[in-house]
Formats: sequence, structure tokens, C-alpha cells
Amino acid sequence: MLDHRRATPRTDTVLADPALVAAAARLGPQLVKEAARYAIEECRQGRVRPQDVVAVALAALPPAATSLRRVVNATGVLVHTNLGRAPLSAAAVEALAVAAGATDVELDLATGRRGRRGRGALAALARAVPDAGGVHVVNNGAAALALVTLVLAAGRSVVVARGELVEIGDGFRIPELLESVGARLREVGTTNRVRLEDYAAAVDDDVAFVLKVHPSNFRVTGFTSSVPVERLAGLPVPVVVDIGSGLLAPHPRLPEEPTAAGALRAGARVVTASGDKLLGGPQCGLLLGDADVVEGLRRHPFARAVRVDKLTLAALEATLTGPVPPVRAGLEADRAELLRRARALVAALAPHVPAEAVESVGAVGGGGAPGVELPSAAVAVDDRLAVPLRTGPLPVLGRAHRGRLLLDLLAVPPEQDAALAEAVRTAAGQV
Repeated sequence: MLDHRRATPRTDTVLADPALVAAAARLGPQLVKEAARYAIEECRQGRVRPQDVVAVALAALPPAATSLRRVVNATGVLVHTNLGRAPLSAAAVEALAVAAGATDVELDLATGRRGRRGRGALAALARAVPDAGGVHVVNNGAAALALVTLVLAAGRSVVVARGELVEIGDGFRIPELLESVGARLREVGTTNRVRLEDYAAAVDDDVAFVLKVHPSNFRVTGFTSSVPVERLAGLPVPVVVDIGSGLLAPHPRLPEEPTAAGALRAGARVVTASGDKLLGGPQCGLLLGDADVVEGLRRHPFARAVRVDKLTLAALEATLTGPVPPVRAGLEADRAELLRRARALVAALAPHVPAEAVESVGAVGGGGAPGVELPSAAVAVDDRLAVPLRTGPLPVLGRAHRGRLLLDLLAVPPEQDAALAEAVRTAAGQV
């Protein structure tokens, strides 16, 4: 009878295998050791033959030295917060590779002296929003609003409509964010209605600015009223506008979504926004507005605490100057073309996997354009495939709809179609 413990190869022997040595050079020794120990223990228990230990260890290795996994976003939500919000363009991904090594992020190569940090990205942002006299970038949208509040309103009051005291992701709330950096809130109006007179009555010498927050992740309808930026701009204090979603200029499919350009033209002194939503770039916070105000924000000591890194600057610049990023491509997607792709996928799955090409409706997501429906198309399959698809070698996330699983193509680039079909075939074999 075979003694599995005696037949099990030694750890150092397994780790010396050329394939595992190469894997250690790529992934690091710790991950390879863990995979080798797993395979060796399986051999000791008699579940793996000694000659297969190296192969089992290689199969147990992750594809990269990170616990994050690449997934296919077939939910129909363009900017999915749980999936990392905006997927980057190929140009932005290439820019990340350039920025990963030593770069001239704060060096002027012509003079050999210190240069403006991220000057290329800042110049690209300024070109994208010419109405802004000054621009600055921090590490996320909440940091942008916090920096503005800290610099302009610490120890003073900020006037904001009650209906705009929104809660963002994971329980974070705008009023708590503002108060955490030393501002006092002065709420005006009611949950559903606010008038210019409410703001005017609240403004006094203690008020640093009026804040207008776009309720980007919900919609209030019915008996409502709000005050546009152009009217608030007539008040004797600055107006700061948080547009949230990062739409820099108008888009025909999002006619009601506020834009940075529109808010500045209407009289906002500062506009804050996120870079990883409708702009389609990396996570960052955008600050646009009067040159003197933005320069004061940039020079404040707290700006260092929310400073953006070189990888983000590179990806942001490539997003602004490069080809159409995936989010914008999804916004502009043609349903007829999506339906053609869905039918091609159904044909590729036949006859072994029952599927149907159907019209569907997608969403912007990421706290942007609530209620806006985006025309799309999907492959409808048995909803029992949801778990094996989500837990497969290439995780695929769809959405349940009327007893079926819809694999919506709105946020799936065409080059992923073949991998999506293979993932469905693999999942179907497990049901």
C-alpha cells in the first residue's frame, strides 16, 4: 500500500522546479511557497500524486501578485462602484505603465530644476474646461470638497439646502464631512423645496460660502423647487458647487446632469467633482474655479495630505487627451450594434447553452444621472448560472431579471465577447 507521506516530495525540491522558480520571480516567493505547501499537503492526504505536485502548485497560483481579480461587468451599469467605478481606457493603462517607474513628475528636464507636479495632467484638465481660471487635482471627490471647506470655511458657516445634505457611499454623509474639517452648517429650506430668499436670509458675516450639492444618487420628484447656480451667484458670498459625477461638458444623453463648465459659467467660484465617474478616468477629485481661489487651495498645508500620486496623474492626463474612454463609449453605444453582438454570442453558445438576445436598459451608476435609462442589449441565460459565473476563472457579473440572468453588453467591450462566451460555457457545465 502506498505511503503518501513517504512519497510526498520535499518543499525545497518542489520550490526548485524551474516553473516555480520562474513563478517566484514574477509573483514573489511568498505566494509560490503558499501554493507549494498547499500542493504538498494535498499529496500527503493522498489527493494528489507525487508527480503532479508541481502542476497543482502552479494551478493554485493567482494570475497576478494581487488579490484583486479582473471581472466582466455584464450588469448593465456603466460606473459600478463595487467594481471599481470607471474602467480605464487602453491609453490610460499604457500611461500607468510609463508612470510606474522613475518619471519627471516633479522635474523640468529642460532646466534640471524642480517642476510643477503633474503639469501635463493639469494642463489637459485646463484645456478640457477653459471656463476654469485654475485647476487642481486631489485623491478623490470627498477630499476635494473637504479641502475647499477647510481652506474657506474652517470656524465659519456654510449655507446648504436641506434637500442637498446627501449621503454618499458606505454611510458617508456630506454634512459630517464638512463638519469634520471645522465648518458649521446652516441648513435652509425644506427637504423638497428651497427658495432664494431662504439663502439670502441665512447669509451674514459668518458665512464663508453657499454650497450647492447635486443629488447625484437619488431623485426627488413632485412638489419640489431648487435654486439654480446663476441665481445663487448674486448673493454676497461665493458659491461652491459639488457636481459629483465629473461631467465636464454637456452630453446629449444626460441633459439634466450638471457640468463643470455650466456651473462655472453660471457664476460658481469653485466646482468639485470626481474623476472616476462620468469623466471615465482614475479615482481623483477635481477642483476647478477662480485662479486665486484654486491657487490658495493648492498651497494650503492640508493639500499635501490629499495629494494625488503619479499613477493617477498619468491616467488622468491620458483620459483627457486620449481616445474615448469606456464610460463615454458606453454612453454613446448603439443598441442595434449591442443587439448584433448579443445575437452573435447566442449563436456561439448554441446548441449546448440555451440563450436569447434581448433588448435591455442600462444605467449610468456611480451616483450619476439617477433615473436615466440607457438603451442596451443582453444575452439572457438560465439564472442558475449566476453563481458559477461569478465564481469562475474569469468572474462574470450579470443581473437577475424576471427569473433569468441578463448578461448586459453595455459595459462589456467587444474584445471581451469571446471570453464571455467561454465563461458561460464553463459555467453551464457546472449546472
